[in-house]
Amino acid sequence: MAVEFFKYFVIAMLALILISLGRALYYLTSRKPDDGVKMVKALAWRIGLSVALFVLLIVAYYNGWIVPNHLAPGYSQ
Repeated sequence: MAVEFFKYFVIAMLALILISLGRALYYLTSRKPDDGVKMVKALAWRIGLSVALFVLLIVAYYNGWIVPNHLAPGYSQ
């Protein structure tokens, strides 16, 4: 149950990262005076979410919530 929740949480985080990137693209192409500030804020959110997801994946690996899939040639258990 917890593994399924973690998978959906990671997918949700990736979706939020893409949404933030899309918002930054919208503000980049817009011509309003204050859109530069909004673009920087959207990109800052994207960076923050990406770092949080990276840290979460590292914590999950060290706590045993996720395990790597060993598909390398010549690997035996």
